[in-house]
Amino acid sequence: MDKRMNLLVFSGEYDKAMAALILANSARELDVEVTMFFAFWGLFLVRDPDKLTDEDKTLYEKMLGRMTPKGPDELPLSRMNYAGLGKKMLLEMMEDDDAPPLSAFLKGARKKNIKFYACKLSVEIMGFQPEEFIPELEIVEAKTYLKDALEADMQLFI
Repeated sequence: MDKRMNLLVFSGEYDKAMAALILANSARELDVEVTMFFAFWGLFLVRDPDKLTDEDKTLYEKMLGRMTPKGPDELPLSRMNYAGLGKKMLLEMMEDDDAPPLSAFLKGARKKNIKFYACKLSVEIMGFQPEEFIPELEIVEAKTYLKDALEADMQLFI
């Protein structure tokens, strides 16, 4: 029997994004089909820092784009961030233990054919353009996510 897992990623924080991607990659290694749905702050994880644009954006959308993380490497920690010092400490501890960074987990998920969905309304409200995201990301309505979640064996909210 085919197993399916669905993750809704709402958080834009490094450690929570890491947890989501570790679970997604691990599930794929167990031959579980995985869908990740990104909404609001979770969209920062799938932004491509090399493709950001101000074109066709309102003043507020431009401001939001400049004030927020430009991709996975810029995400702050959820706790003990201390203006970036806590994250620096965590990254050094991860390096000491030969643990890969968040971007490596994202790269692995992309290679493992995990489905990446973005909430259409979240993308519109936050003023992002479709080309600002990783190419695997499909922008869908919430009902598409819900249909997928209803068919999954496991649903997680991070």
